Amino acid sequence: MKRLTKWLWAPIAAAALLAGCGNQADAKDDKNAVQEILIGTGNQMLNICFIDENGNLTGYDIELLKAIDEKLEDVSFKFETMDFSNLLLSLETNKIDMIAHNMAKNPEREEKFLFNQQPYNAVPLHVVVHEGNTEIQSIDDLNGKKVGLSPTSNAALFFEKYKEEHNFDTELTFITSGPDMLNQLKTGRIDAIFSFPFSVAINNKEAYAQQKIVGDELLFTDIFFMFEKTNEELANKVDGAIKELIENGTVSELLVEWFGEDYSKELID
Repeated sequence: MKRLTKWLWAPIAAAALLAGCGNQADAKDDKNAVQEILIGTGNQMLNICFIDENGNLTGYDIELLKAIDEKLEDVSFKFETMDFSNLLLSLETNKIDMIAHNMAKNPEREEKFLFNQQPYNAVPLHVVVHEGNTEIQSIDDLNGKKVGLSPTSNAALFFEKYKEEHNFDTELTFITSGPDMLNQLKTGRIDAIFSFPFSVAINNKEAYAQQKIVGDELLFTDIFFMFEKTNEELANKVDGAIKELIENGTVSELLVEWFGEDYSKELID
């Protein structure tokens, strides 16, 4: 019924105005109005936000947001895909209302933007190399190597700090395209990247990426949605919906569907 309400509200409201309805309260503030929320996301992050073989935007973040949308009667979500490097600027300039792209908190982001309180995912980050690479066994073997990073990503911020603290002579290559990142690692133009177990498995299966994980997990980071700094009302609504979806098992089901593992226990205090 929610979808029907959303689709029908605009023409009904317009008809009422054109009919010259004398109810000033209705004309000034329709409590049944549905606010459209524009969500910035990506289309190349497998299992998170990507275009499937049928040309549909899908992935864990997308399907979870659809479930959240069903819970929230007064908002309607619309997705806009863009390069990862453009997401933060688009949110900062109010071109979008929120970001969904496997985002983790860091001081730089928290200074400018608002995160919701309830994490909706938590995934381990690892060093990833080509399957034929025997030189790199852990993060400490990246000294003197060439590492590919997504600009402004949490992995990039983490390794830039790690590199500085350990005085690594590591060349950093910032790559905005997911397929380009895979190709550069496969062809040896870069020696390592940072990624997640599910991404490695999917890339090896779907793109014959020939990747492998080395070393221990570096981070097990909570993942959140991001909002414009003052948009606490929307963030709180999303938090409430996520908690309901954790409690009713929807989050668990989606995690298993997209990642093969249930990380929901990591999301509960």
